[in-house]
This record gives sequence, C-alpha cells and structure tokens, in this order.
Amino acid sequence: MSKRIKIAIDGPAAAGKSTIAKKVGFKLGYTYIDTGAMYRALTYKASASNIDMEDGDKLSELLDQIEILLVPSSEGQSVIVDGEDITNAIRSKSVTNNVSAVAKHAKVRRLMVQKQRDLTTLVNGVVMDGRDIGTTVLPDAELKIFMTASVQERAKRRYTEDEARGITTSLEQLEKEISDRDRADSERIESPLRQADDAIYIDTTSKTIEEVADEISKLAEGRLGE
Repeated sequence: MSKRIKIAIDGPAAAGKSTIAKKVGFKLGYTYIDTGAMYRALTYKASASNIDMEDGDKLSELLDQIEILLVPSSEGQSVIVDGEDITNAIRSKSVTNNVSAVAKHAKVRRLMVQKQRDLTTLVNGVVMDGRDIGTTVLPDAELKIFMTASVQERAKRRYTEDEARGITTSLEQLEKEISDRDRADSERIESPLRQADDAIYIDTTSKTIEEVADEISKLAEGRLGE
C-alpha cells in the first residue's frame, strides 16, 4: 500500500488492544505504537527513583529527562528507556497497580501526548492503542476503534497473562483491580477514557484475536478505498 492511514484503538485495561493492534500492524505493514507501555515506562522509572505517584510536577520533570524508545522486535515491540530494556519489567504487578495514578496528571499527559504525536511523524502508516488516542492524541485518525470486553473476560485474560509470567493472583482480585482501573481511567479530569464520536465499537468478549484483527484490517482497507 502506498497510501497509508492512522489507526487509533482505544479501550479499557485487558480488552485486547495491544495484542490485536500488533496483529493489525503486522497484517498491514504499519508501525505499532503502544502508548500504554510509555506510561508504564514512566511509572517504572518513577518507582525506581522513589518519586511519589501523586506528584505530577516531579513525574513530568522525570518524563522530560528520560528517553523512551519503542523498538520493533520478534515479540512485537521492545521498550527501551535510557538504554535499558524494560519490556518485561513494566508488566509487573507494582507497575500495573500504579500506572493509572501516574497517567491521571495533566502535565504528564500533555507531555506524553506530544511524544506520541512525534513518533507518528517518523513513520508512514501507524496503529496506536491506548486510552485517549482517538479523542486526544490522534483526533485526525482515519480509522478509530473503541474496543472492550466484559470485566469477567478481561480478568480471565489478565489471569492467564499473569500465570504465564509466574504471578499468582485470584480472579476475584483481578476483577476488582480492573473495575477500579476502569473507574480511575474514566473519571480522571485530563483526557478520560471515552469512545470518540466517530469510533467503531467492538466487543471482543466472544471473539478471537484473529477475528478482531481481521475485522479491523478490513475496515482499514475500506478507509483506504474511500
């Protein structure tokens, strides 16, 4: 494809955004950008630097000082911060439980949005997923998707992921954590999680990864033909 578009995928935690966005990027030959990994990277660095997750000024100062690189890899993407590969470290329970607190700060989000937009200027054709891509980061995206699934299904997915990483958590606890994060993401003042007016709603509860990736790829091809 010589002509390419921007694809924005938003939705709550564990809806399958990252996994499916990677698949769509591969199918279309587009660059995949995981914005959630960028917030996780900042959370990880803040924890390592003993910065209070409620201190938006200190967090934005840290974000301005560090270099976050998203590098294509055999796994889809590696996250490199100041030369250190923290791809696996940012998926820890500690980072997961604190990332919403970090992401709620206005100064942090504004600086992060600029970094995310800068990344799109370096590529031709992008799939970006997160919480506010279609509404804030890429409001001009030609294709916007809002992806979700039931809390129970998302908890099962997170349980399977944690089990693969050797992390033991009960399904009940995961359901509570996901519900709490949904609330925090939706109720924050700066760029809350919401469906863009022109986004296409996709419930992944009873769909496979391949089915959703194929659906979005076909929608993208349709937009290219318009």
